[in-house]
Amino acid sequence: MFDRLTAIEERYEDLERLMADPDIASDHVRFTGIAQEYSSLKSLVSLSREYRGVAAEIEVVRGMLRDVSEPEMASLAKEELQTLETRRGELQDEVRAALLPRDPNDDKGVVMEVRAGTGGDEAGLFANDLFRMYSRYAQRMSWDVDVVDANQTGLGAIKEVVYQVRGKGAYSRLKHESGVHRVQRVPVTESSGRIHTSAATVAVLPEAEEVDVEIDPDDLDVDVFHSSGHGGQNVQKVATAIRITHRPTGITAVCQDERSQAKNKDKAMSVLRARLLARETEKQQAEERRTRRSQVGSGDRSERARTYNFPQNRITDHRIDLTSHDLEAVLDGGLDELIDALIVNEQAERLAEVGA
Repeated sequence: MFDRLTAIEERYEDLERLMADPDIASDHVRFTGIAQEYSSLKSLVSLSREYRGVAAEIEVVRGMLRDVSEPEMASLAKEELQTLETRRGELQDEVRAALLPRDPNDDKGVVMEVRAGTGGDEAGLFANDLFRMYSRYAQRMSWDVDVVDANQTGLGAIKEVVYQVRGKGAYSRLKHESGVHRVQRVPVTESSGRIHTSAATVAVLPEAEEVDVEIDPDDLDVDVFHSSGHGGQNVQKVATAIRITHRPTGITAVCQDERSQAKNKDKAMSVLRARLLARETEKQQAEERRTRRSQVGSGDRSERARTYNFPQNRITDHRIDLTSHDLEAVLDGGLDELIDALIVNEQAERLAEVGA
């Protein structure tokens, strides 16, 4: 680990010198690339330097303990040594986590899909609650949310909604939301007060650029149709909705949210690229990545990543055995505690895999 840190610090210092070179500063493309690499190493180098500083302080305090004769001074030195050793252990864990290879998709935006599962109308209402929860979280993070396609069933319920979340690091924060989410509550239509269990599924796909996925236009079937609506002024008199089918895989993407056929086509292509990228990633790294099917599951009540229990004001993430009793805040977009815990758990698992 220390050899890697030394090499990284040397590279960081080289980049610092290069950025100060007038010839490089005048080359915008080269300077941008160097600045990006410099920025990506900054946090790790800061941790490395703090770690080395704490390690050096520990040696100084140990030397003091060997030489000091006064009991009071020795006691103070022992307390300081204990504090420093605790901090060194924390920094060592942080450095190891920072040295893990980053997911290349972490900085990307995402395509999210929320679908009602088992539970009838109540499942549709819960799917809408989840969509609102993620939209509120995106708002807190200053990310943009753009609906691609939504199938509403009325009464505030949705059968499915597909939407884009654009913002730096969106995938790194949202990727663990994939799975089956279960709700336990008394439906508004339940007169006896009996608690029902329903489910909705969430899939999170990294957005794909054109360079990430090569698509032959001849492999695409593009259908144009009238957008569905609730009647009145919202019904389109001109066909603008787009359905794109990738014939080799059978993967489809639909967009009918925009009034412009061209905008709908752009959105549908974005979703199609994301789905094709996810499919290709699954094939290449099946042991490291969940397939889209495993993300979504069957929507059955027995499968769950997280349970939202309204009577007990409780939310439990079953993957990491974490429980919170602030359900209302979570559904209003307060997801950071759960997301942070999932990220820490992922880092711990990866560290265990590499034996760090």
